[in-house]
Amino acid sequence: MSQKPTTRNIRIFRYDPADGGDGHFDNYVLDVPDETTTTILDVLLRLQREQDPSLAFRYACRVNMCGSCGMVINGKEGLACKTNVSNIPSGKEITLRPLNTFPVIKDLAVDMDPFFKKYEATLPFYEPKEDYLEPAQIRPDSQERRDIGGATECIACGCCVSSCTMVHRHEGYAGPAALNRAFTLLADSRDGLFEPRLERALESCYSCRTEFNCTEVCPKNISGTRAIKYIQLLALKQKTPQEETPVVVEAPALVVPAVDRRTFLTQMGVGALGIGTALALGAVAAGTAIGPTWTKTPKQWVPVAALAAIKPNDITTVLVQYETRSGLYKQPVSAPVLVSHTGNEIVCFKSNCPHLGCVVKWDAVSGRFRCSCHGGNFDRDGNVIAGPPPRPLDRYAFKLDSGHLLVEVG
Repeated sequence: MSQKPTTRNIRIFRYDPADGGDGHFDNYVLDVPDETTTTILDVLLRLQREQDPSLAFRYACRVNMCGSCGMVINGKEGLACKTNVSNIPSGKEITLRPLNTFPVIKDLAVDMDPFFKKYEATLPFYEPKEDYLEPAQIRPDSQERRDIGGATECIACGCCVSSCTMVHRHEGYAGPAALNRAFTLLADSRDGLFEPRLERALESCYSCRTEFNCTEVCPKNISGTRAIKYIQLLALKQKTPQEETPVVVEAPALVVPAVDRRTFLTQMGVGALGIGTALALGAVAAGTAIGPTWTKTPKQWVPVAALAAIKPNDITTVLVQYETRSGLYKQPVSAPVLVSHTGNEIVCFKSNCPHLGCVVKWDAVSGRFRCSCHGGNFDRDGNVIAGPPPRPLDRYAFKLDSGHLLVEVG
């Protein structure tokens, strides 16, 4: 008997500590009628509820906020709650396995203790230089705020660490998540632990090979590579200390020896060059490694569907697929577009809830857009009529070209 067109084969890694061994993969079959609004987490919850209650995985918020459901989805790290089934080509098997390098507790759930121990080792807490009696006033357009940017949005999901080949090869490597956190504090002029924090972070920076794996998989679009290169540039600017004495700070980590600029340049492979030449090379390296991550993704027009295929007086959900650039990497994107076609009026809504970015679906029965996570309800024009969303649904700019509907993304 042939499978339904909406049926998906799902292959999931299984490991039970009671059985030991190296684990194995189990195969499941699940009918997914609407792939554009069904996440991988929805699939796992259905499998656990309908087929295999022993299946173990971790999740909490369901809205790309807590980082609990990080796993490897068809060979690439991501969040189960953010990845739609439609992101995986139709008819292709879905393969799920736990994050790399982490000890597996059971099935898809991993032990995060090694991750957080390395995180703590880079002094991830803020220690002010002086006591402030009033809240700090930070202009959104200040240089420091622009430098730090979205790097503070890290949710410690571990995807970047799993993707990093150097974490596997160097046991003491702090990893991109911890170094990104160190960067956000080092770039803050109010920080009172600049020198010890720099010493802690710099030792790990030598292990980075600028592969951009962490940048490519981060669900919050943070570039760990950029953070690491920023730390290296800070080290280049520091004066050589008078004495090479160990820096000891009370934190759950080993004592890291102070590293002067000459040692830094030597370990970076340019120790035989003069400082002036090294700085010039550092600038070139910065432009190559950091520059692309600062560049905004250019806007582009992508096709949605032929206008004739959009049902009149209805809401049609169409999956658009296009390619965007993340750092030096091109990355495929799949996103649902909610098209309202009433008479001669066309409106293209984004499917992300403006509250926390979860998925909004059109409910034809109630005649509303609904966010199942937080009870958000929107009318046909995208206006909030219930729930916590702070503003109406976001819209795409659109245009018609030879009878085809296109939306602007980027």
